[in-house]
Amino acid sequence: MFFPDSGRLEIGDTLHPEARALNGRGDSVPAQVYWTSLDTAFVTVLDSATGATFAKAVGTGRLQARFGSLRSNPQNVFVFVRIDSASAVGAIRDTITVSAPDSLSDSLAVKTWSDTGGGGAPGRPVVYTAAIYPPGDSTVTFVPKTTVLTDAAGIAVARLQFIKGPRPDSVVVTAAVRRPNGTDVPGSPVSFVVEFRP
Repeated sequence: MFFPDSGRLEIGDTLHPEARALNGRGDSVPAQVYWTSLDTAFVTVLDSATGATFAKAVGTGRLQARFGSLRSNPQNVFVFVRIDSASAVGAIRDTITVSAPDSLSDSLAVKTWSDTGGGGAPGRPVVYTAAIYPPGDSTVTFVPKTTVLTDAAGIAVARLQFIKGPRPDSVVVTAAVRRPNGTDVPGSPVSFVVEFRP
C-alpha cells in the first residue's frame, strides 16, 4: 500500500491511496482492490473501489485494503486541524550584537491559525531559513533547530545565532508553514529581519 504525503491530511482533504495484489511469489497480479475505513469517526471511504478517503476529524484513522478474502494490515492515516493562515507573533525586526557572549536574536515566533480548531494548530512543522546580506563567509544557525514544531497554542519559536566569519549587515529569516501536501498556507512564508552590530 502507498499513501501520498505519508498518510497525513488536514480536515476536509481527500486521500487517494494505492495498493496492489501480490501472489505467493511476491509478483503483482491483476486484481480489483477494495478499501475500508476501520475508524469512520476520523476518515470515511468515499469510494471503496478507488480508495478515495475523506478526512473528517482530528485523530488517527486506519484504512484496510481487500482483495477477495485477503486483507492487508491496517495502515494509519493522520488527520490534522486545517491551518487557515500563519503570521508573526511579536516583532519582525531584531538586532544581534556580535560581541555579546551568546550572539542570539530575540524570539522569531510564528503562529499557525485555524478557524476549524478555534485557535492555533499544534504539532505542525515550521521551517526556518536564513539569507545573509551581503553574501559571504558568515555563518549563522537557528536555536533550537531549523525545523520547529508548533506548541499547544500553535506557536513555533526559533532564535538566530551568529557563529563565525565577517559580521553581516543583516539576515532575512523566512519561516515556512506548509500543508501536508507541501503547499504554503496563506501568510507563509513569514519574514523577519535581523540586523547586526559590533
